[in-house]
Amino acid sequence: MQIIAPDGMGYDRVVTVFSPDGRLFQVQYAMEAVKRGATVIGIRAKDGVAMLTDKKVLHGLIRARSIEKVYKVDDHVGAATIGLVADGRKLIEQARLQAQRNRLIYDESISVKQLVYDVSSYMQIFTQYGGLRPFGVTVIMAGYDSEPRLYEIDPSGTPTEWSATAVGEGRQEVMKILNAKYSPSMTLKDAFPLGIEALKGFLKDKFSLKRVEVARITKKGFEKLPAAELEAMVNGSN
Repeated sequence: MQIIAPDGMGYDRVVTVFSPDGRLFQVQYAMEAVKRGATVIGIRAKDGVAMLTDKKVLHGLIRARSIEKVYKVDDHVGAATIGLVADGRKLIEQARLQAQRNRLIYDESISVKQLVYDVSSYMQIFTQYGGLRPFGVTVIMAGYDSEPRLYEIDPSGTPTEWSATAVGEGRQEVMKILNAKYSPSMTLKDAFPLGIEALKGFLKDKFSLKRVEVARITKKGFEKLPAAELEAMVNGSN
């Protein structure tokens, strides 16, 4: 009697084994971890990039200010990670080291595209060798060199450049709003209210500016926005 194994059985035990239909199940499982992460939005404007994240607090006794979702990588680059927090910290550390190596060797800032490709290559290694597992995170990386740049790197190590993107919980709802209202001619003053509107569209009654962390990357560099400035910007657009 022939025994038929469950679909995928045996192909999800190690990352290096492809299933008959060409999938790496461990990479797909990592992507599922990303879908459960708190929402991150990136919007490329004419004068810079806006990054907005939902600092979802899972317990009332956790101090919200201890949760960091957007990180400074270099003077002109910022990044946010969605998925497993510890994995994300490791990749931010790797990105910072690569940026500093470039500055020490070439005495200049690394280009955003080169940094993205360095990080994506590092992530891809973890899908290729036995005894490793893919990073359970997607990285949103934004910067400003000759112009504003916005990239998304998924757990497989694939980088994609975007005008506007969202990752994590509520991606579909947020992307619908971004697709409908994004314009290449918008400035950061337009981008931040659009990002807030998109977060509200997903979070609804749960939305609060207190749970939003925001950063901008312009010619002047990476900067986190104080809550008061964000509130004034959003209210001024109404």
